[in-house]
Amino acid sequence: MTVIKLPSGRWQARLKVGREYAGTRTFDTKAQAAAWLARERAAAAGGVDPRAGRAPVGTLLPQWLEERQHTVAAKTYVADAAIARLTPKWFAVLQVRAVSDREVTRVLVALAKSGLAETSVRRYRASLSSFFAWAVRERLIASNPVTVTRTPKGHDPRTEMQPFSEDELFAFVERVRKFDDRLADVLLVAGWTGLRWSELREVRVRDLTEVPVPGLLVRRAAPEGVRVKTTKSAKSRRVPLTDVVLPVVRACATGKSGGELLFTTEGGARLHASWVKRKVRWAAIAQGRRIHDLRHTAACLWLSRGVDPVTVQAWMGHSSMATTNLYLHYLGSAADVVALDRLNTRGYSGGTGAGAGS
Repeated sequence: MTVIKLPSGRWQARLKVGREYAGTRTFDTKAQAAAWLARERAAAAGGVDPRAGRAPVGTLLPQWLEERQHTVAAKTYVADAAIARLTPKWFAVLQVRAVSDREVTRVLVALAKSGLAETSVRRYRASLSSFFAWAVRERLIASNPVTVTRTPKGHDPRTEMQPFSEDELFAFVERVRKFDDRLADVLLVAGWTGLRWSELREVRVRDLTEVPVPGLLVRRAAPEGVRVKTTKSAKSRRVPLTDVVLPVVRACATGKSGGELLFTTEGGARLHASWVKRKVRWAAIAQGRRIHDLRHTAACLWLSRGVDPVTVQAWMGHSSMATTNLYLHYLGSAADVVALDRLNTRGYSGGTGAGAGS
């Protein structure tokens, strides 16, 4: 193992394994070259043959994806498969051992500059990290170069919640009822229970409980296009049924066995968001809201009725109180109400400025 100075003034590190040179790298400083040699020596001592890392990234990606297809959820695999399309050609031809955090950062910045949404760049980084973690397990490289990088901050406008007020929700449901009574009932339940759409699609009749209080046991989720899985938090929770929706839920369960889906189309089929939106002319009647805003609606209704935030956290299935607090910020606190009441107590006196009436 040696470091030599090149005529150009740069430093070349040469790693020799046995009688063969396993790899060379050129650096701006002697210290950088020596540090690289030290890392490669440690890798070789740990059982990683530097020569195995000569394969290009683009050649190894299909091997990783083939294994990935059988070890992760279908939705995750679809996201991972996009890595081949998004990876720049210059990065794909690099030897896997030659990739450092600098190259990874360049790729992430390039994707962000190309207009890819920050969430998509973050997902790409996660897939890339999984790929290099696989390369470490296969003893192609000693460490994962993605772990020390960060996703560049994007400038996409944040999607804000647009919950319905109670009156708006009832008015919306009546507009839906003109197209389909069953869907009107289902969307009313969504607006009062806070179930995610994927959870609502998978609730079974046996998940309806009446004792000690009426409620729904939320245990599974069925995202569209993938197989049934656990809830987002991977935990079960119980959501109460108010008098507003309890008769509706009971009617949905009538005549069904315990294992059947509770919320379905009129014909008994599983719900699909795209079909629902077409059926009820969603774009024309929802005033820019998403189906997910029905979940936000429930949280706001509960909090505005004085339900304790800790209870709301449990009903919504939030893993952190910080998420529940987003609704408190949206609604305003009790202190805001008191302060505004004080500001409005004296009313308008007709003055126009600080000096009026003085």
